[in-house]
Amino acid sequence: MTVQRNIRLLIAFDGTEFNGWQRQKHDVTIQGEIEKSITRMTNSDTTLHGAGRTDAGVHAEGMVAHFATSSNISCTAFQKGLNSMLPYAIRILEADEVPEDFHSRFSARGKHYEYTFFTGEIMPPTRRLYALHAPYNLDFERIEQCLKALIGTHDFSSFENAGSRDKNFPSRKGAVRTLMKAELQQTDQDTYTFTFIGEGFLRHMVRNIVGTLLEVGKHHRTVDEFTFALAAKDRSTGGATAQAHGLKLIKVLY
Repeated sequence: MTVQRNIRLLIAFDGTEFNGWQRQKHDVTIQGEIEKSITRMTNSDTTLHGAGRTDAGVHAEGMVAHFATSSNISCTAFQKGLNSMLPYAIRILEADEVPEDFHSRFSARGKHYEYTFFTGEIMPPTRRLYALHAPYNLDFERIEQCLKALIGTHDFSSFENAGSRDKNFPSRKGAVRTLMKAELQQTDQDTYTFTFIGEGFLRHMVRNIVGTLLEVGKHHRTVDEFTFALAAKDRSTGGATAQAHGLKLIKVLY
């Protein structure tokens, strides 16, 4: 009898050159590239299950994924072998064997995201792929007030894009999610980073929140209008979707 092993991968990637995480028939994706490499190593078609999906241009320091295999290739050999075949924009940081019931997505208890933006007049070329250019005089005090309102459990329908929830896995909580942290810090000269840690996130949720927060910071909407949008459960009340390249998945929590 062939023994199936469950292999967990910790993955970092620069999402600039990829059309997101999810495998697609005609586009180059993170999942697709890793699956092709695993298949080459094991000589067996393999499905890689990720902790979530990231959009084109989004980056990651700590994506988690797993796959089942009957191969006896060691975890160390998987890590080194995959890194030798994958584009340099994708790196396998860890590979280890985990219990059969571990699932990258359904075992996760939360995620940690960061969104970075640059407020200087001229965007440094080396940061252009990793930070949104927001050359505005922002009212950070107003933004901080809005961030405090996000903490806790809310229905985030106003910040949810179509296709957010997988209808094959219905959930009673709908668009209700809990945020444990929503903060803004200056991380360098003219560079600021939002930190969001929550039990789960809807499609484009972080980018929609950031886009709306920046509108508050530019005085294009008030703090009261932000809190109204949060309570409205209506996407039309939320702000613009911030560009993808400022977003990074830092860690999946288990």
